[in-house]
Amino acid sequence: MKDYFAKYRSDNSWLIKEDMWDKKLQPSRESQFALGNGFIGSRGILEEVPFDARPGTYIAGLYDKTGAQVTEMVNLPNPINLRIVAGGERLGAGTMDILEHERTLDMRHGLLMRHTLYRNSHKKRFDYQSLRFVSMRNKHIIAMQTYITPLDEPATLTVENLLDLSVTNVGFLTEGNKKHFRIEDVSQFDTGEYLAVRTLEKNVLVAYGKSMIIEKGSSMRFAKHVTTQIKLKKNQTVCITTIFSIFTSDDKNSKRIKPVVKGFLKKSANMGFERILEEHIVSWDRLWQTSDVKIKGAAQDERSLRFNLYHLLICGREGNGESSIGAKTLSGEGYRGHIFWDAEIFILPFFLYSRPKAAKNMLLYRYNRLEAARRIAQSRGYKGAMFPWESACTGDESTPAWAKNFDGSLIQIRTHEMEHHITADIAYAVYQYYAATQDIRFMLRYGFEIIFETARFWASRVEYNKKSKKYEINHVIGPDEFHEDVDNNAYTNYMAHFNLLAAYGMHQKMKRSYTEGYRRLSKKIGLKNNEAKEWKEIAPKIVFNLKRNGLIEQFDRYFRKKKIELKDLKKHPIPPIPKNIKMKDVDKTQLVKQADVVMFLYLFSGNFTKEIKKKNFYYYLKRTVHKSSLSAAVHAGLAAEIGENKAAYRYFDIAANMDLTLLYGNTNDGMHAASLGGTWQAVIHGFAGIRIFNETLSIDPRLPEGWRGLSFCLKWQGHNLKIAINHTRVGLQFYSKRKDVLKIKVFNTLKKIEANKTHAFIRERGE
Repeated sequence: MKDYFAKYRSDNSWLIKEDMWDKKLQPSRESQFALGNGFIGSRGILEEVPFDARPGTYIAGLYDKTGAQVTEMVNLPNPINLRIVAGGERLGAGTMDILEHERTLDMRHGLLMRHTLYRNSHKKRFDYQSLRFVSMRNKHIIAMQTYITPLDEPATLTVENLLDLSVTNVGFLTEGNKKHFRIEDVSQFDTGEYLAVRTLEKNVLVAYGKSMIIEKGSSMRFAKHVTTQIKLKKNQTVCITTIFSIFTSDDKNSKRIKPVVKGFLKKSANMGFERILEEHIVSWDRLWQTSDVKIKGAAQDERSLRFNLYHLLICGREGNGESSIGAKTLSGEGYRGHIFWDAEIFILPFFLYSRPKAAKNMLLYRYNRLEAARRIAQSRGYKGAMFPWESACTGDESTPAWAKNFDGSLIQIRTHEMEHHITADIAYAVYQYYAATQDIRFMLRYGFEIIFETARFWASRVEYNKKSKKYEINHVIGPDEFHEDVDNNAYTNYMAHFNLLAAYGMHQKMKRSYTEGYRRLSKKIGLKNNEAKEWKEIAPKIVFNLKRNGLIEQFDRYFRKKKIELKDLKKHPIPPIPKNIKMKDVDKTQLVKQADVVMFLYLFSGNFTKEIKKKNFYYYLKRTVHKSSLSAAVHAGLAAEIGENKAAYRYFDIAANMDLTLLYGNTNDGMHAASLGGTWQAVIHGFAGIRIFNETLSIDPRLPEGWRGLSFCLKWQGHNLKIAINHTRVGLQFYSKRKDVLKIKVFNTLKKIEANKTHAFIRERGE
């Protein structure tokens, strides 16, 4: 049988395949095969929507609370809903025998392709092929093309292509399933159909347009009705092309949205599927030019890494801060689409070095909700801005009160009360953005204000201990959420220390070099000169429990907890909690949920000796059960930095394949966004040794044994830097119309990199 989409298929290094139909795996496949463009996210369901499918169509930043415990991302009407009856039997998984089946996610071009051979109850076969995509060229378009051929006898097909209004959001705990929209308008026009729904709480209008084109032989026509009949001879093929457009009232005024949708859809239909697809492919090619990472000598690792990068690319967008990236991207409803610290610490670095405007959008999302952060701080008795642990559309706290624990028991959630490090995490991301882009305009308009207001929070959050003459941060939860309500969590304290010193440095810079901007901002937020001095005085006096033996105590009295060392970590790098420890008692032990001390040693690697990093890495590794998807990649990154390459590769492999192997058993709820970004960091920050130290780029690679080379591009201070690395050599080049020179540290030595030249550096023996 002819492969209608062969010409679009990339080579195997870009393909993720499903080569058989497995009903149990479909919920996870729907996440793995998700499509998107940063505005629309669409789960990778089968087009016929089997009974137990979980369709998901999401728009970034669109939330609603009606019927839910907290605000959540809205699951909108499903446009991928092609129902076909052939010879009186429904064509689809679960209704006909499947003789052959293959689905392919082409990551290079964001295409989902399918080829299924069906057999009905009369032993008659039907060949089914489809391709669909969410346009990366135009954020409003979804397009799908399907070819159907009866192989054994003539057949009459009844084709129904309805916009599915039956979809709901998944119910959590006792909620039950919820519908977050009501129907506003359903109508037809000469080239298609129109549907408008409105969200129940915020009254956001979402409008769909749909055109379906039937091609049989040399004839082509628009399907003017919801149901269409098509008569086919044996081995005759019909091509069904469907083009959808989706707009919201945020894009266009509600009163104008219908003519806009109709006009846009008509224009798209006239362009034709081929041209829309070609433009989509060109846009993807441009994205990969600055995003791809090539691994020489490790094809499987390269494909797994690309899988992570693909899922980052389909949820990133450039904009004005209307939305950020949730913990499960736009591929599922896990964590209700909320924004956590994952966004700034794990996800943003990838965009910072590949699509800086998308990173900027994520920071603008926080700036646009700075007033809400001020309200939260004030309500808690603090100054400045305190960002919520979970954020949705308004920036108010959106953390649910209850959730299920790992053992299935119901637990009260306290992260929003005590996990305050997110405020410093956001300031850290702003600082990193400025170092990598030198975008002073952003800093003057938004960045300085975020850093100053978060510093104000920490200055009011610390408590002075007269006896020790130190500042303490008590009653917190660190990244290790096994231990709640602890004092002086090392990660939290170190991040607060950074936030305060960064604010002081930025204050001095702004006051000295941008006097007018400083004057305006000081007036706007009531900033006093003595505040910056206070930040500088507090920071070095914040408690940091570095012991004489080089160990850093995770929080006060952590070392007094029950000592448990996990065994056989090479064989079981993600160890289970020992059977004799119940979940309710885990806080009485030294067991750690995820990277905590290891987390800040990774983020601030240049501030600690190799000996301290190595000692703490292995001490906490023996106690960490990695019950969070955030953990493995961080351990990979730090292990690479301290020269523990086998451990680094082991944890990279876990992170890179986390959602391919269904490691945590909840990929069906969406992709693990933090691990996606963390995997990129493990390669670039860990193996390639790319770091920012004092606003200077540093490269000190340490590749895994099986990798012969690594090549990629980085956006650095307005330039596109091409980097090629092997075990002993670093090659650098960038192009500029001017005679620019970049100062970059290579193998710990500062080098001048001139534009339009190729530079090569060899590692000296002993380095």
